[in-house]
Amino acid sequence: MIKKEMIAMLLAGGQGSRLGVLTSKVAKPAVAFGGKYRIIDFPLSNCINSGIDTVGVLTQYRPLKLNTHIGIGIPWDLDRNIGGVTVLPPYEKSTNSEWYTGTANAIYQNMEYMESYNPDYVLILSGDHIYKMDYEVMLDFHKANNAEVTIAVMPVPIEEASRFGIMITDENKRITEFEEKPAHPRSNLASMGIYIFNWKTLKEALLARAEQPALDFGKHIIPYCHGQGCPLYAYEYTGYWKDVGTLHSYWQANMELIDIVPEFNLYEEYWKIYTKSEALPPQYLSAESVAERSIIGEGSNIYGQVYSSVIGCGVTIGKGTVVRDSIIMNQTRIGDGCQINKAIVAEEVRIGNNVKLGVGDEAENDTAPHIYNSGLVTVGEKSVIPDGVSVGKNSVIYGVTTTADYENYYMASGKTLIKEDEA
Repeated sequence: MIKKEMIAMLLAGGQGSRLGVLTSKVAKPAVAFGGKYRIIDFPLSNCINSGIDTVGVLTQYRPLKLNTHIGIGIPWDLDRNIGGVTVLPPYEKSTNSEWYTGTANAIYQNMEYMESYNPDYVLILSGDHIYKMDYEVMLDFHKANNAEVTIAVMPVPIEEASRFGIMITDENKRITEFEEKPAHPRSNLASMGIYIFNWKTLKEALLARAEQPALDFGKHIIPYCHGQGCPLYAYEYTGYWKDVGTLHSYWQANMELIDIVPEFNLYEEYWKIYTKSEALPPQYLSAESVAERSIIGEGSNIYGQVYSSVIGCGVTIGKGTVVRDSIIMNQTRIGDGCQINKAIVAEEVRIGNNVKLGVGDEAENDTAPHIYNSGLVTVGEKSVIPDGVSVGKNSVIYGVTTTADYENYYMASGKTLIKEDEA
């Protein structure tokens, strides 16, 4: 039997509904980030940088783009005969078929995969966070404390603590109590959703709670292990970590990449972020173009002006167009004479000439104010915006639109225009 010290299980099945139209056709971990990357590149790169060469990627929602991106794992040096990266979708069994119903249920359904490596330890990761972490250091902490479960935690402001699983620890970092999203938190040490389990402990807990509907780590597996008296420890992480689960946090994390001294540095030689790279020509900036404090992806043609923005690969920005504080994803084309302010424009969008995004005063979005807010304009992938249209803030457009969809070529702040059947 093959023997691995530690394997990683990366949960990448999430729909990411709080990213709105960005995840209508793609799983959240496959959403573009930082010009040339996708969100899943960060945990995958952490694995290879930490010496973990066996990774199971659990996919479910809209997996095509994610599966194509991962392929056989070549960019992360995970194309191996033994180990490497394996995509694990839900599958049909002889007695019944079921989707993954919770984080731990997804892991439970892949017991056979884990068993085949007979690991000492299993690392559980989420596929939708932006951070750099050496999991080997966390494993050393786990071993030094003779822990059976180690949970990565980070301090959060106490007023935000009720959004997380919260750990209460003693002076040795042993977890004495665990509270899932408490109304009145007694600690600010929040779970990052990164766990190291002894394989024996994880297997026993999954089998014991297998019948639990929507089996979840935070709600069921961790409390079970705690109740059994397993030594649980909190590994405190102090580096940069961002849950890009909302449009605002996604936009903010991209904007932080272009700070003068970025808190999250993509350029470190010793901790590279790997991704699947297309064979693209270099960027082209015309004589009259301007690019200030921006990331410009490979194969992009810039004829206009770009300020404080993240531009993906293969993007065209026309003459006289000004883009500010925006994220423009791969293969999008923006015409001439446009003004794009604080927008998130997804992949393969076509924006006509003299279009204005992000005009006027803010107004609350009329369909999903909890998603479309912070003054952003969001445009879903493969959408088309015709010439001469002006669009307000906190608005969303998705689909192939025509001038008939806009009254007097105008869409007020807070409005929603979604043409699902054509998108």
